[in-house]
Amino acid sequence: MLRIFRKMVLQGILYDDKSSYLKGPALAPPLIRKAYNSPSANYFSESGLEIHPGLWDDKGDFAIGDYFEIEQITAKNIRSNIPLVTLGGDHSITYPIVRAFHNVYGPFDILHIDAHADLYNEFEGDTYSHACPFARIMENHLAGRLVQVGLRTLSSHQRDQAAKFGVEMLEMKDFDSSLLPRFKNPIYVSLDIDVLDPAFAPGVSHHEPGGLSTRELIGLLQSLEVPILGADIVEYNPKHDINQMTAMVGAKLLKEIAALIIRNGK
Repeated sequence: MLRIFRKMVLQGILYDDKSSYLKGPALAPPLIRKAYNSPSANYFSESGLEIHPGLWDDKGDFAIGDYFEIEQITAKNIRSNIPLVTLGGDHSITYPIVRAFHNVYGPFDILHIDAHADLYNEFEGDTYSHACPFARIMENHLAGRLVQVGLRTLSSHQRDQAAKFGVEMLEMKDFDSSLLPRFKNPIYVSLDIDVLDPAFAPGVSHHEPGGLSTRELIGLLQSLEVPILGADIVEYNPKHDINQMTAMVGAKLLKEIAALIIRNGK
């Protein structure tokens, strides 16, 4: 029997101090919210579910001084069996968020959708860089299984890291919808908007041609059949957007992830 969540928790993390190339993702959460509430669209997901604002227990956006405040803030906002979605922010925020989830749920499976594996042991001298969160997650045994989809920038070091940690990867050069991962356990979804080809999402810091279309990404999400404990949407950089195109993509993905949480909730 499906459990329909009366509320899901929403938080915004205004943080991009760990960005290695360009700043800007700290500005993203309020602009994704604005796009979500834009009169140019409505609140309906493709499933037919209306993801209206009343479904959210919205905690607002948090300005971050110290990186580890992110875990503390998430710990205050997370409640067992109430899914929490985070708007980022650069991808470094995922590690402290997952730490907070682990304290509630123990190890769980993660679906990481991204152009980049973010498995560096350190990047430019920073072990908490936005290029490193999944190395920290895996070395601390926070995930039972890590599946990465959409990759197209793998370095030799990151391939070695993937082998070390037993990471499952579906690279873009091999992408086929029939090869999409199947999960048995509840999952956390970490979604970097730069998994999309820049033609669909120009508002990112790292343009990596050859990515997913918006349609392919939504299809990937809609193929998931297990409960979703939480999710993050990260790396939208409004400074490089065109006519709020990427903000609207972020809002669309927020609605589709919320609909999926409701549909798969048990």
